[in-house]
Amino acid sequence: MKLLSSLGSFLLDILETVVISLAIFVVFYVFIAQPHQVKGDSMLPDFHTGEYILTNKLSFKFSNPKRGDVIVFKYPNAPQYDYIKRIVGLPKEEIELINGVVTVYNEENPSGFKLDEPYLSKGTVTMGRSFLSENLRYKIPENEYFVMGDNRDKSSDSRQWGPLPKDNIIGRSWVRYWPPQALAVIDTPRYNN
Repeated sequence: MKLLSSLGSFLLDILETVVISLAIFVVFYVFIAQPHQVKGDSMLPDFHTGEYILTNKLSFKFSNPKRGDVIVFKYPNAPQYDYIKRIVGLPKEEIELINGVVTVYNEENPSGFKLDEPYLSKGTVTMGRSFLSENLRYKIPENEYFVMGDNRDKSSDSRQWGPLPKDNIIGRSWVRYWPPQALAVIDTPRYNN
């Protein structure tokens, strides 16, 4: 009888541990961070297909997204798909592609500045697409962002389908954790502009 009581107590402890662990996982997954797998080549050279990242879902609850943030979001034209891109244009700014370079106009720089993008492969040219063509100046609406992939030739991004509503943003890419040799904290670049 004592053995049955000990076995029951042991099983109850295991069940309690499993339930608590599951609850912690669910809270972490729903409110704090979510794993995502990189699919495709749109973010080369920094992000490769098959890599896994943790997306920080809390970061934009307390602050606004910044230029250079790598974000995961619901694709506006098919929200069942999550995309990963980099923010290049902020709400109320104007953006233009001049000679293959992103030019940004805002209150601090009304005459515009060429966006220094150190994360791009050397020699990358940013060509226009159906939504934003070369030498067309576009004003980004309030609460929307202009996003592009780092591999500009292979990226379906705001140049093609327009600005990204803030409500579509899941979070900021935080940590790359798989494969192990790619383990890294994902930083937002500092711009020289």
